[in-house]
Amino acid sequence: MACCWSGLVSGDIVGHGDFLQTAHSDRVESRLILRFKDGSLHDETVAFSQQRVFTLLTYRLVQRGPSFPEHSTRGGKSEASSGSIELPPDVYNGMVPMLLKNLVSAVSETVHIVAFTPKPRLIQLEMVPAGNQRLAADDITRQATRYALKPKLGATLRVFATLLGKAPADQECVILTEDVPAFVRCDGPLYRKGPVWRIETTSAR
Repeated sequence: MACCWSGLVSGDIVGHGDFLQTAHSDRVESRLILRFKDGSLHDETVAFSQQRVFTLLTYRLVQRGPSFPEHSTRGGKSEASSGSIELPPDVYNGMVPMLLKNLVSAVSETVHIVAFTPKPRLIQLEMVPAGNQRLAADDITRQATRYALKPKLGATLRVFATLLGKAPADQECVILTEDVPAFVRCDGPLYRKGPVWRIETTSAR
C-alpha cells in the first residue's frame, strides 16, 4: 500500500513511502517506511499474531536525519539508549491502524504503547470514536469513522510532563468503515514534541 506524507498546515508533501504487510503461517509482518525529501528516514517494523487476539511479537523503530532532531549525535554517531521494561499483553506499538480497523463502531478501547522519551516508558492509549465522515472518490462516497487517540499519563505524570514540555500530543485517525475496513489517514507527530504530520494513502498512477 503506497503512502504519501504531507504537512497539515501548508499541505506540502514532504516525503513518500510504503505501508507493507506480509502474512505467514504463524504471524503477520507490517512495515511502514517513510522517506523524506531531506534524506530522513522513518522505518517501523512490527510482527504480530492474530489467533483469537492480536499479540505483539517484535517491534523495531529506526528514525534518522534532520527531520528527527531529538535523535542527537555526538561525533557524527547516533546516540543509543538501552534498558528493560516489563510489558503487559496489550502493548500494540505499530499496530494502532490495525486495531482501529477491528474495533466495533462507537466503542472506545484503551491499550498500552511504549513511548520513547527517548528512554522507553509504558503509557495507556485511549482510542475514542470522534464522529463519522463521508469520503468522496470520483463519483462514489463512502462512510468513514474518525478516531481520537489520547495518551493517558495519569494526573501526576501529566502535570509533570506538561511542565517539562514532554506530554505526548493527541492524534486522529480516519478508518473506512463501510464494507471492508481500510486505513485512510492519520494525523499526529512521529516523535515527542514533533510537528503534526499527515500520513495518508495514495493511488498509483
